[in-house]
Amino acid sequence: MRFSYAESMCDPRQYAPLAIAAEEAGYHSFTIPDSICYPEVSDSRYPYTPDGNREFLDGRPFIEPFTLIPALAAVTERLRFTTFVVKLPVRHPVLVAKQAMSIAVMSNNRFGFGIGLSPWPEDYRVTGTDWKSRGRRMDEMIEILRGLSTGGFFEYHGEHFDIESIKLSPAPSEPIPLLIGGHAEPALRRAARFGDGWMHAGGDQETLQKLLTRLAELRREHGRQSDPFEVHVISLDAFTLDGVRRLEDIGVSDVIVGFRNAYENDTQTLDQKLGALRTFADNVIAKL
Repeated sequence: MRFSYAESMCDPRQYAPLAIAAEEAGYHSFTIPDSICYPEVSDSRYPYTPDGNREFLDGRPFIEPFTLIPALAAVTERLRFTTFVVKLPVRHPVLVAKQAMSIAVMSNNRFGFGIGLSPWPEDYRVTGTDWKSRGRRMDEMIEILRGLSTGGFFEYHGEHFDIESIKLSPAPSEPIPLLIGGHAEPALRRAARFGDGWMHAGGDQETLQKLLTRLAELRREHGRQSDPFEVHVISLDAFTLDGVRRLEDIGVSDVIVGFRNAYENDTQTLDQKLGALRTFADNVIAKL
């Protein structure tokens, strides 16, 4: 089992010391969220809070992932950085490929590219991209990302993107893992068909088991059941040794752990956060 440390929407000055401490404590990865903007007026509902409330995001400090990850990679040596998740369809695939490849090269392949759809129609309006075609565009973008990241000449002619033969350089020495986020059936199908892994956004254990069962079915349908595949999960079971073993038994490869409620204002000091991540490492990571 591998462990990812989750911290977000905090004082940006805390990120570097937290990344250094997470690496020293034995965490495998540090998750980095993505948020474009906060609309003043919206009737959109957030899919991962019980009442759909989104106000916890108002004014919270989100550092753009392709900016934050290189800064943290520069002060660490082994820690991986995994986006959780980049809202792919509101960006252009060639620019995203260039950014992702650059991060992979500069971090010595310590980059896991978690990608998904944004739940906010406003993200699409302010970036001038179409909401209704977001899923089909994302599928095309995944093909483009894979093609360009090999470092050779690549062209693409699809329904939504038409790209002449181009080459991006430098290319990373290893493929960039594409980890698909989302709980809906199309997201699971996308992960099973295209992904190197799946990212779970939380929920009860019964629902998690159903999602994993369905994901396994879909991977078999696509003949990919034997391919390497990462499963990143948020679960209360991740906080005990027995719980971690239960998650391993159902096919989880990575657990994401955080030590405060991200839906509330951050009142923790840096020392409190360092203490929490180290205590967990001593009590769980070191004993497995």
